[in-house]
Amino acid sequence: MAITAKRMDRKYTYEDYKNWPDDERWEIIDGVAYNMSPAPKVKHQKISGNLYFELKKALRDKKSHCDLFSAPTDVVLDETSVVQPDIFVVCDKNKITEDNIKGAPDLIIEIVSPSTAYKDTKIKKDLYEKFGVKEYIIVFPDLFLVERYVLKDGSYGVPERFNWDETLKLNTFDIEINLWEVFERELPKEEKYEDAKKLEY
Repeated sequence: MAITAKRMDRKYTYEDYKNWPDDERWEIIDGVAYNMSPAPKVKHQKISGNLYFELKKALRDKKSHCDLFSAPTDVVLDETSVVQPDIFVVCDKNKITEDNIKGAPDLIIEIVSPSTAYKDTKIKKDLYEKFGVKEYIIVFPDLFLVERYVLKDGSYGVPERFNWDETLKLNTFDIEINLWEVFERELPKEEKYEDAKKLEY
């Protein structure tokens, strides 16, 4: 479970958050402070970099007006909830300030580590649902698996799951991401052959 290391008998606010030491990384969710140490492992960072590259390229190719961000960028959902998603996309320019993002991104991707699993799959899922994040994607590096939640009538409902050898088609944007490239795994030869044949037509 995510570690909380500040007092539990009070609610923290964004004003508190801004006064904490710059060399510490925290998130606050409904007033509870969550320590973001230790730093992400190499596998986490490689997957994050691959996803960022694929999204950046796709948004540029489609001449999208949306902006792509990565941690540690503050997303201020309200005065008692400030998070730093691994990767996220914001399409409303009015939410982008010099210091942070004010309001819910359109798409958020979190990459799970053992210390953040409960926070990412439960606490943050509920938070993002509450604030209206249209699409929430959770990446499980050790399982080579992706879980995707899509907001419908204010609720996420049952997630869709994608294995590493599948293509993830984003719901919020007309973008497809080959997950084997994200996880840096080799497709079986026959699958690569079929994939190449499709590109010829």
